[in-house]
Parts: sequence; structure tokens; C-alpha cells
Amino acid sequence: MPTAEKQAVLDEIAEKLESASALYITNYSGMSVPEVNELRGAFRKGDIRFKVYKNKLMKLAMEKVGGYDDIIPSLVEQNAFAFVEEELSAPAKVLKDFIKEHNKPQFKAAMVDGDFYSEDKLDVLAAMKSKNEIIGDILGLLMSPLSNVVGALNSQGSNLVGAINTIAEKGEE
Repeated sequence: MPTAEKQAVLDEIAEKLESASALYITNYSGMSVPEVNELRGAFRKGDIRFKVYKNKLMKLAMEKVGGYDDIIPSLVEQNAFAFVEEELSAPAKVLKDFIKEHNKPQFKAAMVDGDFYSEDKLDVLAAMKSKNEIIGDILGLLMSPLSNVVGALNSQGSNLVGAINTIAEKGEE
């Protein structure tokens, strides 16, 4: 039976897992404190919660919440966890940029909307469009036919007006 302190952390993790739509795991071994703080800051800018938990407590919370069976084997070594609710690809973009600059941390795995992504899928995750980008694309597609219709009407209207003016001018002669 976990102590009261560990039980509180376990409950905190379970709550984060339940509210998160995506979880990313990174191995932060070999990173200095300033590097970890810089990474935390980059995540914070993206409204991503990034925290270090003991693997054992994370495993217990995952088992309690359910649906994390595929990612549990990744809970070895020194891990930090990124939890995100809205922009599911945001942690991947932050990690990709940070890794490009610092060569660490190591991306280990992610669970995004119930789907498991292994360590070789960081580029795939980073390439995913954000919710706002998808909405923009949909609005663009919806507005495109409308603007085509308006353009056609304007075009036809100007031709029609031109034709009427021509006829009227001929009638005046």
C-alpha cells in the first residue's frame, strides 16, 4: 500500500492521464538542469504540462486509468512526461526543435487519442496539423465554392451590365 504522499502523487498522475488527450514520454538522461528548465519553458509556451514522475507511480496510474498497455514498456530509465489536452502535435513539434538544437532528450513514445506511437514516429507526430490549422483548412474549403459563386456572379453581372449598356447606346444612335 502506497504512503499517503505517494497516493496523492498517484491520484495527481491519474487525473492528468484522464484529462490529457496525449501523453509523450522522453528520456532526459544526460541533460543538465538548465537544459531541462529550457525544455520546460518551451513546453510551457505551448500550454503543455511537462513533469518528471517515478516510473513505478506512472505505471500504477496508467493501470488504474486503463488504455496505456502499449506504452507501459517504455517506462524504464529517467523519464519525463508531457501531457496535452488540445494541440496534440504540439509536444512533438517542441521536442523536434529542441532535439535539433541540443541532441537531447530522447523521444521514447506517445499515446495520442488512444493510439500508440513508438520512438521512430516523432516526425510523423510533428507533421500532424493542429486543431486550428485543420479548422482553417475546412473553412478555406467551405469558403472556396462560395467565393467562386460570388466571383462568377460579379463577372456575369458586369458582362450583363456591359451588354445592356451596349444595347442602350445602340438604341440612342
